[in-house]
Amino acid sequence: MTDVPPAPPSLPDEMVRELAAVVGDDSLHIERTAIDEFKDAYWIPGDETYAAAAVVQPSSTEQVRAIMRLANRYGIPVWPHSQGRNLGHGGASPRVRGSIQLGFQKMNRILEINEELAYAVVEPGVTWFDLHEAVRAGGHRLLTPCPDLGWGSIIGNSMDAGHTYQHYGADYMLPTGFEVVLPDGDLLRTGAGALPDGKAWHVYKRSLGPSLDRLFVQSNLGIVTRMGVWLKRLPEAYAPVMLSIGEDADLEAAVDTIRELRLAGYLEGAPALFSTLRASHMLRDLPVPADHQLTPAEIREAGERAGVGAWAARAAVWGDLETVRIRMKHIKAAWAKIPSGRVEARRVYAPDEYDEIVLSADQIMIGIPTLKAIQTTPDHIAHVDVAPVVPLHGPRVREMVEKARSLVLGTGANFGATVVVTGERSCVVIIGIRYDRTDEADARGAFVLARRLVAAAGELGYGESRPHLECMDLAAGQYSFNGHAYQRFVERIKDAVDPNGILAPGRHGIWPAGRRVPHDQRGTTR
Repeated sequence: MTDVPPAPPSLPDEMVRELAAVVGDDSLHIERTAIDEFKDAYWIPGDETYAAAAVVQPSSTEQVRAIMRLANRYGIPVWPHSQGRNLGHGGASPRVRGSIQLGFQKMNRILEINEELAYAVVEPGVTWFDLHEAVRAGGHRLLTPCPDLGWGSIIGNSMDAGHTYQHYGADYMLPTGFEVVLPDGDLLRTGAGALPDGKAWHVYKRSLGPSLDRLFVQSNLGIVTRMGVWLKRLPEAYAPVMLSIGEDADLEAAVDTIRELRLAGYLEGAPALFSTLRASHMLRDLPVPADHQLTPAEIREAGERAGVGAWAARAAVWGDLETVRIRMKHIKAAWAKIPSGRVEARRVYAPDEYDEIVLSADQIMIGIPTLKAIQTTPDHIAHVDVAPVVPLHGPRVREMVEKARSLVLGTGANFGATVVVTGERSCVVIIGIRYDRTDEADARGAFVLARRLVAAAGELGYGESRPHLECMDLAAGQYSFNGHAYQRFVERIKDAVDPNGILAPGRHGIWPAGRRVPHDQRGTTR
């Protein structure tokens, strides 16, 4: 890390007055203690590399537009966040020190729940808990999606390509139809929302001409202030399933079997395959294991004790009773062909029995948000994730897992990985690096390891999918075909829509012209 001054720049006094006039004094935070409430809780203690100059919390789209116009006038960059819960990836902190953090905690309205067409429309401050509770309170027979932790924003998670695990978690099908504040404060609606009274805005994913929704995911080209969320009907029957293997040698067979079950339609959604220590935590709700490195024998014993083996997958079957019965038959038959394979399917739930579900893994797969994973983690333990995209092919997954395992074990840490099946042909291998966030040396070591993992994955041909702030330039640099043609193209769009370089400069490696350095010099050093 480079040496930085102890405190970031402050905003001009006149800008502070104008921002307060837009959002009110109670929604503008310029005191360091108040700003620090929004910083990344998992970053290196005492390091101010990614410190903001202020936090502004608008309550309407019009306020967001006014803030962006002010930011352009004063030349101060803006870094949006929703709930600021992006733990393991940088939280709410900005990539450029001294930016304004734009927090959407007060834009928390659920604008519509359409039961007939099974969708909702939300603002960026709406959490997974909020939507789930509103659907239940309204008596809607709809299944709400959720990720592993329910406290985050639906839009925030979706705009960083975060995972959900139910039906529309596959291939990131959840979001549909955006309202977007552009970097200059202009307002855009995507898809059928471009019609003044577009009736198909949140039910149709394409546009007349180029479709723009995906352009705003993981980008710095606009701020999404409204989004459609696709839901499903509550199924007559729900069967949570754990698919485990007792031997690590069967990993390839497990990955290939999941792929074939997905292609055949017997498994839906986004199953997640966890290594032993992760499985114990995520599937059995056991506390995070000891912070010292365990021996292979100790890890095997932990897997046997928890009943998760070497790897275990969280999956589910939804449908009517007959559909669930038929699909379970095929799943069990396919998994039985794996030498150390074991299927655990304890029961089938009807909608009025969901209150009887105990394990968080089973709650998540039917869309019940939970905080169990964070509640069973000691407060001083943090993590940073590295998540390369890998073909859903056993030998390819093995290659990435073994490279990551060797690097992680070489630091004296415990290896933990999750293979999230993002579709029928791809997966994301998430390597979780745990460290003591109160220990500066331990935290710095974790980020050194994260950078090594990003580079190692790139050398194997696997690109990072959701990098931490610290790794964004390095991760983007792996996508270097034809002299970084992808980055060069996106930068041309950036310069056209954000000529002042105000909105989230550096997000996922896309820099405006005024802050740009040659591509081959980015991310190589700190």
